[in-house]
Amino acid sequence: MKVTRDLGQWQLEGSWFRLHGAEGGPVARLDDADGSRWAELRMLASVDPLGGIDETLAVDGPEIAEDAAAVRLVWRLASSTWDAKRIVLEATPGGLGIHVEVEGRAAIGAVSLLAGRVVTPRATGTVMSGAWFESVVSGGPADPGRIVGHATESADIGVVSGSEPGRGGWFFTPGPFVYAVSRSPAGAGVTIPPGPWLGFGLGVAPGDAGFTGFGYRALDRGFGFAFDYEGKTAVDGTWRSPTVLIRAAADPYDAIAGWRDALVAGGWARAPRPRHQPAWWLEPIFCGWGAQGALARSVGLTWAASPGYATQASYDRFLAELDDRGIRPGTVVIDDKWQAAYGVCEPDTTKWPDLRGWIAGRHAAGQRVLLWYKAWDAEGLPGDWCVRSTSGVPLGIDPTNPDGEAAVRRAIRRMVASDGLDADGLKLDLTARTPSGVATTHRGGAWGVDLLRRLLEIVADEARAVRPDALIIGQTPNPLLAPSVDMIRLNDMLRLDDPRPLVDVVPQMRHRAAIARAATPELPIDTDDWCVPDLAGWRAYTAIKAELGVPALYYTTTIDLTGEPLADEDFALTRRVWADYRAGRRT
Repeated sequence: MKVTRDLGQWQLEGSWFRLHGAEGGPVARLDDADGSRWAELRMLASVDPLGGIDETLAVDGPEIAEDAAAVRLVWRLASSTWDAKRIVLEATPGGLGIHVEVEGRAAIGAVSLLAGRVVTPRATGTVMSGAWFESVVSGGPADPGRIVGHATESADIGVVSGSEPGRGGWFFTPGPFVYAVSRSPAGAGVTIPPGPWLGFGLGVAPGDAGFTGFGYRALDRGFGFAFDYEGKTAVDGTWRSPTVLIRAAADPYDAIAGWRDALVAGGWARAPRPRHQPAWWLEPIFCGWGAQGALARSVGLTWAASPGYATQASYDRFLAELDDRGIRPGTVVIDDKWQAAYGVCEPDTTKWPDLRGWIAGRHAAGQRVLLWYKAWDAEGLPGDWCVRSTSGVPLGIDPTNPDGEAAVRRAIRRMVASDGLDADGLKLDLTARTPSGVATTHRGGAWGVDLLRRLLEIVADEARAVRPDALIIGQTPNPLLAPSVDMIRLNDMLRLDDPRPLVDVVPQMRHRAAIARAATPELPIDTDDWCVPDLAGWRAYTAIKAELGVPALYYTTTIDLTGEPLADEDFALTRRVWADYRAGRRT
């Protein structure tokens, strides 16, 4: 790298970038090597203490230091709250890493980086970095009808989301912590614009991810990044934020793969390595959720009534309907709600008179069975084993509480142990319901992403201890959590609460599969199958499933959303896709 300083200006040149600015100024301009502008990076941050506001009163720097490996630039920020605050930028030939450090004593509420509140003669209020790019692709898919967003739209990648407006990114919880940006316009948002691309990724290690999400914040021409700590991280001395990593990329998936490599190189994550995968893991999957919904629709109910049809009689019917049409899945997933209580995971005997015997019957027929597990739900457990609101209302089981952990372990052991129900693994769902909020209490030791990581570690540890070949399917294509799952599920295709929920699902599912392959290349993919907008959409997606991962089927005779019956040609399509997939695996 080359560093120059002249006439009050400084400049740093790397393999693909040129970073430059004025001495004593808070702006670092980021260009390509040819001078094409990417951004005006504001060396600002706000680290708000719980219940307070951190404002920057002055900026001084950068101080520049060089060694054989990197160039380090430091801006010192006068803070209204902290004894000291500084922005640290470390540059290597391949890219940049930026974090904020503070000194003092307080619990952290929220953090903004490359943006923040200032009280200075030139400007007061919130100031952001300047975007010279036009479009953004988030590692956390949200709107199923779009892949690319406009640079002026905010986004979040995290572990707290749901169906309500403004928090609909539950498909991956969390997705890879990457925002890829392009100077090309987003257009309709369905296709990836041409490059070049730039990736803003997050360097953070397990145990340091006490935030609920990594947010991209945008307004007008401004952008920055945000983290919610909700008062669960205490500073007593010096604290540093996660690092925003900036790298060049050919496309968004290259940005995600490059971020994964940077995590490994920085010691934040382990290198992807092949895992032992029993052959049955990769057999086509049948999950009864869509068929349950079709039964609900047949009596005039909506899909919300589907849990009532998770019965032994229903699943006998589903498998018989498939068998009659020459379709034989290798793995059967019993979906929501086979349990009497979510937190205990004992069968509801009014629905499943003999679940253990039923699973034994599937084993005798050469099939495997996974049981649906609802993350966080403490139904049937004492409230004091839970994360609770300050008013005492249980919000979800607390994996940092010894009693909560023991309850999770008992439930997992009951499901997969040979002296329990003897299931072959788990389908983890609703991980996006990670408890959140300042007005909460829990045993402590982990929060946000790390709290979900702790829950998944407990699940995986217990399942693998009692059944070493247990298959755990989840929607967490992020290296911080991926070690606890064996397969990445692409999750629901649609958000049925949207004003216009029916979209072409094929581009979205291709996109999600590409994200998962880039972030967690060591894990196979469960293609999912719910909810399709109509029969035509189901046919289009079924035809490409084997290209993306393990084919999954959720229907037997009828599409639940529209009531359209499957025809002979549809069963022939499934047989052909599965046969080709199986033949490809054999070769």
